[in-house]
Amino acid sequence: MTPPIIDSSNFVAGVDQAFLVIFGISLFFLVAITVVMIYFVIRYRRSKNSVATQIDGNNTLEVIWIAIPTVLVLVMFYYGWAGWHKQEEPPADAMQIKSIARMWNFSFEYANGRVTDTLYVPMNKDVNIDLVSLDVIHSFYIPAFRLKKDIVPGKKQFMWFNSAREGIYDLFCAEYCGLNHSYMITSVMVMPQDKFDAWYADTTKVVDLNQPVNSRLAGQTLVKKMGCIACHSKDGTNLVGPTFKNLFGAQRLVIEKGNEKSLVADDAYLIQSIKDPASQVVKGFGSGLMQPYKAQMSDVEIAQVVDYLKSLSDKK
Repeated sequence: MTPPIIDSSNFVAGVDQAFLVIFGISLFFLVAITVVMIYFVIRYRRSKNSVATQIDGNNTLEVIWIAIPTVLVLVMFYYGWAGWHKQEEPPADAMQIKSIARMWNFSFEYANGRVTDTLYVPMNKDVNIDLVSLDVIHSFYIPAFRLKKDIVPGKKQFMWFNSAREGIYDLFCAEYCGLNHSYMITSVMVMPQDKFDAWYADTTKVVDLNQPVNSRLAGQTLVKKMGCIACHSKDGTNLVGPTFKNLFGAQRLVIEKGNEKSLVADDAYLIQSIKDPASQVVKGFGSGLMQPYKAQMSDVEIAQVVDYLKSLSDKK
């Protein structure tokens, strides 16, 4: 019978044990070597030994200081491997959640279509996170769970865990991924199964992106989901990219194929900027910082984002 999980995740005990073993061995030798060094300094100081002390070779000693470190290294390797290899074997019946990392936020997609910026999981349930990056290398790190894994674009990655302790735990990117890396932080919400089921079944929180009546709401959801707000403000402040405030209908000076060009930010301009942002870069902002979304968003979704951007402008 499997013993009950009492830590924040099922990997805490193994990781902590490996840490304590390695730390204990390191601390022991730090103290031992320091004590021996101080003893030698006192015992063989120049005032007591005017002639340097020479020690002949000792085969037994050489065997000991090769054998003992080898055994200790193997012990440390064993504890590290024992805590790691289980992390690479997710249960077949684990709950599947897709995590999408982008500069500079995480979003989480559930099987029922719900998308959140906080990871909600049930207690005492194996959960397998499919890790996807849309741009650069990120790192999915939950300190309380003792779990961290790099997310490499184009590489299939996953992380699984089981938590039996209700609570809210920090989740952040542990790989420097650009200007606003430090803002890439969210939470893991571990809830009892009944509360999670009620949350999961609340389909009013799932936006139908194909429903015209919800166009602006869907656009707002997409802007947040795609991480646009990490680079574009809504209050007139320029960040990595131009602000969304009063963007629609404004005159824009852009660099197109190396030449300056004045354009009006109409529907066509916004659509082109979303699909292929490098084709028309606003003067004063870097090229290549924004990824193209033509392969990540449908025409309906792009139209919804444009509709939302119009709502942030005085010219509608």
